[in-house]
Amino acid sequence: MVYLAFTIPKAFGFEAATRSVWRSVRIMLLQAEHVLRARPWVVEDDHTAKKLAQLGLLIAVFGIMYGAVMGSFGGVFGERFWQVVFSAVKVPFLLMGTFALSLPSFFVVNTLFGLRSDFSYSLRALLATQAGLTIVLASFAPFTVLWYVSFSNYRGAILFNTLMFGSASLTAQWLLRRFYEPLIRRNRRHRTLLRAWLVIYAFVGIQMAWVLRPFIGNPDAPTQFFRQNAWGNAYVRLANIIWSFIGG
Repeated sequence: MVYLAFTIPKAFGFEAATRSVWRSVRIMLLQAEHVLRARPWVVEDDHTAKKLAQLGLLIAVFGIMYGAVMGSFGGVFGERFWQVVFSAVKVPFLLMGTFALSLPSFFVVNTLFGLRSDFSYSLRALLATQAGLTIVLASFAPFTVLWYVSFSNYRGAILFNTLMFGSASLTAQWLLRRFYEPLIRRNRRHRTLLRAWLVIYAFVGIQMAWVLRPFIGNPDAPTQFFRQNAWGNAYVRLANIIWSFIGG
């Protein structure tokens, strides 16, 4: 039996496939480490398309990881399994969708400030920051699991996940400043544009999250990919949730 356990995987090529998978995982984790350490070669000019693809893959993989945990409130079996799947899809879509919607406005602002020639570097820096945000968010997944098993309040789960996204975003600001340092040294106007990006991204992101809800899903309601009457004012609704949670 032991002999078969070692010879069968080799005969069918499983061993080679396993090594290939682990090698890919190691490469991805190494790339994630480079992003978190804000290594300069993450945003250098060489192999731009390849680097953008790698950063996009990091966002997808780590976004799916946190999204699956985020959607596990209330259980993962039966109908709730689909909420796990929906949330796993929606979190990376939220992050990349927000990025894509914010980018045209930021491009126009760069052009108006006379910094269009630096936009290629800005794009790589912003996407690297987005990848860093997603990696940090995925690292918070154990805290989310702990919250879910400790509390059963649905509104509390919403607020806790909002806190996790907010914390990851704050950490990503530090990464963004690190990646943007060469641009700021070249032209101080990039510092103003950096603030403009944060405002644009936050404004779009909050509304985007509102449109794509539910990410957690009320266990007492049917599981669905989108809510009915999805459009509305996210800021008013968020204030009402906070007030309801505090006031009981």
